[in-house]
Amino acid sequence: MKKILILLISFNLSAQIDWSNDNTCNISSNNEMIDLIVSNMTLEQKVGQVIMPDIDDVTPQEAKDYFLGSILNGGGKFPNKNKYSSIDDWKQLSQEFYNASPIVNEKIIPILWGTDAVHGHNNVIGATIFPHNIGLGAANNTDLMEKIGSAVAKEVLSTGIPWTFAPTIAVPQDSRWGRTYEGFSEDPQIVSDLGEATIIGLQGFGDNFLGDYKILATAKHFVGDGGTDKGVDQGNTITSEFDLKETHGFPYYAAIDACVQTIMASFNSWNGDKMHGSSYLLNDVLRDQMGFKGLVVGDWNGHGQLPSCTNKSCPEAFNAGVDIFMVPQDWKELYKNTLDDVKNGTISTARLDQAVKRILQVKYNIGLLSGKKHYEFSENFVGDSNHRLIARQAVRESLVLLKNNNKTLPIKSNKHILIIGQASKEIKYQMGGWTVSWQARDTVNTDYPNTKSIFEELSDSLASIGSTSEYSIDGSYKKKPDAVIFVYGEQPYAEGDGDRENFFYMPEDKNLINTMNNFKASETPTISLFLSGRPLIVNEELNASDAFVSLWLPGTAIEGISDVLLSNKDDSINYDFVGKLSYTWPKFNNAEKKNDINLFNFGYGLTYQDNIYISELEVEQKYIKKDEIIAFLGSAYPPSAEVLNINWNYEKVTSNIVNDPDYGVSLSRFDYKKQDDARKIIFKPSKNYTEWMISSVIEEDISHMEQGQIEIELKVNKSSIEPLLFAMACTKNSIEINKSQSSICKTEIALSSLFKETQEWQKVYIPLSCFKNKDFNLSKVKERAILRTNGSWAIDIHSIKYLNNKNSQDCNLQKL
Repeated sequence: MKKILILLISFNLSAQIDWSNDNTCNISSNNEMIDLIVSNMTLEQKVGQVIMPDIDDVTPQEAKDYFLGSILNGGGKFPNKNKYSSIDDWKQLSQEFYNASPIVNEKIIPILWGTDAVHGHNNVIGATIFPHNIGLGAANNTDLMEKIGSAVAKEVLSTGIPWTFAPTIAVPQDSRWGRTYEGFSEDPQIVSDLGEATIIGLQGFGDNFLGDYKILATAKHFVGDGGTDKGVDQGNTITSEFDLKETHGFPYYAAIDACVQTIMASFNSWNGDKMHGSSYLLNDVLRDQMGFKGLVVGDWNGHGQLPSCTNKSCPEAFNAGVDIFMVPQDWKELYKNTLDDVKNGTISTARLDQAVKRILQVKYNIGLLSGKKHYEFSENFVGDSNHRLIARQAVRESLVLLKNNNKTLPIKSNKHILIIGQASKEIKYQMGGWTVSWQARDTVNTDYPNTKSIFEELSDSLASIGSTSEYSIDGSYKKKPDAVIFVYGEQPYAEGDGDRENFFYMPEDKNLINTMNNFKASETPTISLFLSGRPLIVNEELNASDAFVSLWLPGTAIEGISDVLLSNKDDSINYDFVGKLSYTWPKFNNAEKKNDINLFNFGYGLTYQDNIYISELEVEQKYIKKDEIIAFLGSAYPPSAEVLNINWNYEKVTSNIVNDPDYGVSLSRFDYKKQDDARKIIFKPSKNYTEWMISSVIEEDISHMEQGQIEIELKVNKSSIEPLLFAMACTKNSIEINKSQSSICKTEIALSSLFKETQEWQKVYIPLSCFKNKDFNLSKVKERAILRTNGSWAIDIHSIKYLNNKNSQDCNLQKL
């Protein structure tokens, strides 16, 4: 009986169903021209068309030498590796790659440049940054989405680029997923409607299809990216084919009907099989049944995740239906191996010709085969004032009012308002990931010209209605406030860096809730403005708030917040709340409360007309002792930051690349297992010590791990006779200082015996017992990792973790 049950489950998950679709997209093709071009191409030229490197790792001359067909700039990638590149710099690079394009029978076949413009042209400083898709799903306005798509197209074209890898039409089912905010909704219909509208805005439709102000769109990621088990990024979507089609596949029908030109294959697996290798889904379903006629592009080294593949070789993905390999760094090796695969018959000539024809058809549709040169686009729409008005409307309509007890909102005129929270002053919080840099945690306010912080905007708008404001970091104030606005939320993140183990909001400032409760106890009206990329359990914060607004990740035009939150001078209002939850909002984390797991249902959202009172909510214990705490994973893990100590000057690292000749260290980031998941640190010889550290304003309690270890995954490229030191630092209060008769709260050990120069990746373990002494408190760790030397060391670091693995032995390392 058990065997029969297993077989039935397996059949239900894998049984093939009908995906057929009457595709309504009717666009002309030029098969005769394309066939002629392909017939005149050499094998080397054909293979070049299916290879797409990142601009960080290819020069125009190399593109010319290898007959490349496309390039990309991923998140945080810029011309000349300079994030402050001007619009002319972008267009100049576009021209250089155009001029490097292959020539076939005296006809240029232009290189196609794609970019991750996912909520505006977000890699370009000064661009209009629109709310992330989760907020736009709450607005749920297709006309608005078409306007946003059109605006993004103009800004992308202004830099000489004709292709964006957007929109994401994932249907996220678990908000622990780090890409939840890239999805419009958990509801396939909303995703379908808004995705289609975005595509039409980007590409145009009918007589305006791919017109002078339009670019190529990409529907991504096909298919099932939003349904992975436990919300693990790039994980396994365990579901029936029926659910795969009706939930995750559903938005692709509208995208195909809107004539989307490219679809990106997904990182995830479906019932254990990687999407990049699924011929059934990429060919039988997407092509033959759903009727897609454009090109399929792989994701960032997604082909290399197939069991039989590497980033440098993967005929399986190409044969399964991936037409373009997205291969940022290892593209030369992949080019050579793909060439060999065609020569030895592993990839058939027919399959190669098929992919090349699809690519050329898309190039024809965008005008590249008819002489269009996108670097000649003469207008500059980056940061356009009309686009900012569209973004402001999007912010207004995306806000969701979750609680408004006692009609606390709107804020009336002639009041004194206290504003609390670093998220109100640091613009990166309102932007979220995929903004200037990939993760965006390393960005600073000056990276966002002509953009206000939330504090600045609220202060200005409050003044316009006769009110005053002041900022506080801890709840202290100069003048007693009539109301307090708390601005807080998640630090920026992207993709897997944002994956979570639970649904709790974990504040960076653990004193925040005490400050909120103190004002609540004093009967001062309290207002929470919550910045997040997903719904999270905030019962404690809701209880401490009279009003609670979900801002999501609003972007540039945060004037839209004031439009809704504040009254006019006569206390009338211009705008009411219209946003509704496009995701259910969780109430409890533990499995025992599944029958009462949702606090606010899908579609919930109050207006000023509502008179709904939210009572006190049950609060679960959320500070769980973890058995693994990540301090660093390619970059400092939230809530930490990378900091350099140069001659006792502490500077926060705000760039992927640090190469100042006055510093004793240089930094860069590169791919190890995934995108940008490793840091190259090169210490230079100096008289004084140079420190690279992972620091946090929040104390970390690892006292329960005192028998555990620190795990560092690294590669030592160069060692020195001068010692390399590792340290952690903590904080002490006055009582602890008096008791120990020392303000020192730091322990340092020598690592030279562990860090051997091997040129191979390795994991080294440091017993946490090495840090046990009277001057160190494992319950108050702030500097979570410090590397210090005055020698010449070169190290690649992937991760630094604290492990509660009970494997600690007596410390045999030298303490300093």
